[in-house]
Amino acid sequence: MLAGPDANDVKCDLTINSPPSLTRENVQNMMFYEKQVETKTVFEGMIVNVRRDVAQLQNGNKAEREVVEHPGGVGIVAVTNDNKVLMVRQYRYPMEEELLEIPAGKLDNEEDPFECAKRELSEETGYTAAKYVDLGAIYPSPGFCRETLYLYLALDLQKGEMHLDENELLSVEHMDIDELIDQIVANELKDAKSIVGIMKAKKYLENQSV
Repeated sequence: MLAGPDANDVKCDLTINSPPSLTRENVQNMMFYEKQVETKTVFEGMIVNVRRDVAQLQNGNKAEREVVEHPGGVGIVAVTNDNKVLMVRQYRYPMEEELLEIPAGKLDNEEDPFECAKRELSEETGYTAAKYVDLGAIYPSPGFCRETLYLYLALDLQKGEMHLDENELLSVEHMDIDELIDQIVANELKDAKSIVGIMKAKKYLENQSV
């Protein structure tokens, strides 16, 4: 069995030349990792790049991995002074349907996530916020995509003018957060970042009211 939980010890023991016997008992206590041994970029796009890698596994085998490189993005749960959540409705071409989502966008040129959140909220809704709460980061699809999405709660809003990109078509809706929770439970609101952001915001606001 592996001696101790230290990651360096694990890597020392688990080599291709001398793979361990992975029993149910020692798997429960190990720290999992995979090591990149080969990489090749097979697609370069406007937003994403795609790599095809070969990874060394802990059991001594090698496996192919396809990885989508994404710059990352933000999502903002913006709550008005009358406790309405700003949601945007837009058509999502990959899913071939119209979706209801929190305001969101990708990071531009290694942009700071907080600055990106302020920019996207203003662009998509016209609102600015006097207070932001960091709701943490999520990995939307870690099985194949390196995207990290940063979530924020925006409060003390002030209305301004929207300034959308030329081909950005959307509408802004003001919705009660409990109605959104009901839509999540009923599987009517399907966007992952919106689900996580709304649930985190709901918990934060409940804790603040205690």
